[in-house]
Amino acid sequence: MEFVVIIPARYASSRLPGKPLADIAGKPMIQHVYEQACQSGATAVYIATDHSAVFDAAKGFTDNVLMTKDDHQSGTERLAEVVELLELDEQTLVVNVQGDEPLLEPENIAQVATLLHHSDAPMATLCVDIDDVEEVLNPNAVKVVSDIHENALYFSRASIPFQRDSMLKLDKNNVPVNHFNRHVGIYAYRAGFIKTYLSLSVSPLELQESLEQLRVLYHGYKIKVAKAVKPVHGGVDTPEDLLRVQEILNG
Repeated sequence: MEFVVIIPARYASSRLPGKPLADIAGKPMIQHVYEQACQSGATAVYIATDHSAVFDAAKGFTDNVLMTKDDHQSGTERLAEVVELLELDEQTLVVNVQGDEPLLEPENIAQVATLLHHSDAPMATLCVDIDDVEEVLNPNAVKVVSDIHENALYFSRASIPFQRDSMLKLDKNNVPVNHFNRHVGIYAYRAGFIKTYLSLSVSPLELQESLEQLRVLYHGYKIKVAKAVKPVHGGVDTPEDLLRVQEILNG
C-alpha cells in the first residue's frame, strides 16, 4: 500500500497568527508535523501553504512544499489544488494532516490510510473514546456515531447518541460516557474523490453544524471510521495550546 500525506498550512489564524511558524523546541511547528508524517511510511509528504514566510521556512527542511492560492474557503479546496498540481492518479490514497498537529502519532496516519485501502468508501477517518462528560457536552468536541460496518452515520457538535434515560434527567453527573466517540480530524481520501467532493452542493446539515464532512454523508457517500490505535493529543488552536505543546516537546 502506498499513500501520500498533504499538510495544509495556512498562515492566518484569528487566535494565533502565523501559527505554522510558532517555535517549538527550536523548530517551527510545521516542521514537527512534517517530521511526524515522514515517520508514517508515506511515499511522500507535502506541505501546502498560502504564505511566503511559511514557504521559505519549509524550504529549510524539505523541497516538498507548494505555494497555493490564498482565497480557498476550506482545507479541502487547498487539498484539491495540490492534487491537481502533483497530477496524482485518481486512485492515489491521500491523507490530509492538519498543520497544527505537532503531536500526531505516525501510527495514526498510517492507520487511516490502511483503513481506506481496505474499504470501498471514498473517505476514512478516526475517532477516540470520550471519558469525560464535559467533553460529551462540549460543542467544540465533534461526536461521531457509526453503523455495524464502521461507516459513519452522523457527525455532530451535539451529544450523540442522545442517552435518553440519563440525559432527560438533566444531571450530567449521571451520564455514562462509555458510548460516546470523539471525531479526530484526520482524513484519508482517494484523490479522485477530492474533486468529486468540491462538485457536490453544500448541504444544509454542514451549514448548521459547521462540519464539512456532513456534505459527504448528505450526498450518500460513505466515510469509514475506526478507533485510533495510538493516543490522540490536542492540536494547537490557542496560545494556551501552544504553551502546552511547547512544554511537552521541550521535555
